[in-house]
Amino acid sequence: MPAQKPTPPPNSASASDPHGFGGVSHGYAPDGPPSTPPPVPLEDIVRDLVDDAKQTVQAELALLEARGALASHGVKWASAWGFVAACSLLVALLAVAFGAILVLAPHVGPLLATLIVVAALIGLAGFAGWRAKRSAGDVKLALRSDLSPQGSDD
Repeated sequence: MPAQKPTPPPNSASASDPHGFGGVSHGYAPDGPPSTPPPVPLEDIVRDLVDDAKQTVQAELALLEARGALASHGVKWASAWGFVAACSLLVALLAVAFGAILVLAPHVGPLLATLIVVAALIGLAGFAGWRAKRSAGDVKLALRSDLSPQGSDD
């Protein structure tokens, strides 16, 4: 079989580009070194920098606004559902207190049963208040800018 010469695709070679590289030099610059682009004026560079900074600030403000809206939405619904939960818990505690009085009344009398339930609820409220105060102290400590033990306890 005779060796066949590869045929170039039609219109791929021109008179000035006999190899069909389409003006790509592949390391050889037949027309000489490439011309360097003219220098960009300093005013254009500064204007572009100011425009980019302005767009960045606008994007950051839009992000902060969106995050604030999301936080506001979350706080609104969390507080609404928290209110429903607190009301439900209050009604449940009232039912427990009333039931405890009814159970204790035949054994110790209605007045002493009421005093026992009230004392138990006051003890529970005191314990819950003490725990809340400790938790608030943890939050206060976490939000301090200076975590060293010296200094005021703001």
